[in-house]
Amino acid sequence: MKTTSLTFAALTCGELIASVFMLGSQQLPLQASPEESRIHLAQCTGCGNGNGNGNIGILNGNLNGNGNTGAGNGNGNGNGNGAPQTNGNLGYMNGGTGNVGAFNGLGNSSSTSGNNNVGAGNGNFNGGTSNGNGNVGAFNGNFNGIGNVGVGNGSNNGNGNIGALNGNFNGGFNH
Repeated sequence: MKTTSLTFAALTCGELIASVFMLGSQQLPLQASPEESRIHLAQCTGCGNGNGNGNIGILNGNLNGNGNTGAGNGNGNGNGNGAPQTNGNLGYMNGGTGNVGAFNGLGNSSSTSGNNNVGAGNGNFNGGTSNGNGNVGAFNGNFNGIGNVGVGNGSNNGNGNIGALNGNFNGGFNH
């Protein structure tokens, strides 16, 4: 048994000494200057693409695909984020039902208000019932039927307008 242990120890020591001589005899490559290293590390083809897409919530798809050097970088980032449209709405940030465009049917006190609008900024922030519906254009049918006290006040205002800035601030502050 002593012969085996001694042989193993001799081989191990011999391998260590041989590896030291092998490392010492190899020439190490010259190191590039910091400027060349920085440029070499930053060059890339097809980097920073397809990041931050298809998220639901807030603060998604930001600061992706920036600061690349080369070709085909920074493409297809930050797309398709935000809450999905529901209730037959099509576009961006619509509430209510059947709205097409952006920022329609938001902040209404009744589900009968802010529906079936086409454009941008229509049928928003209405009180009462059946306000801000069926508008086409921009900023129509907003702020109707607000500040009312009692039953049956501030309803059926700001509906069916076409154009811009029509049917706003009607039927409010009744007692």
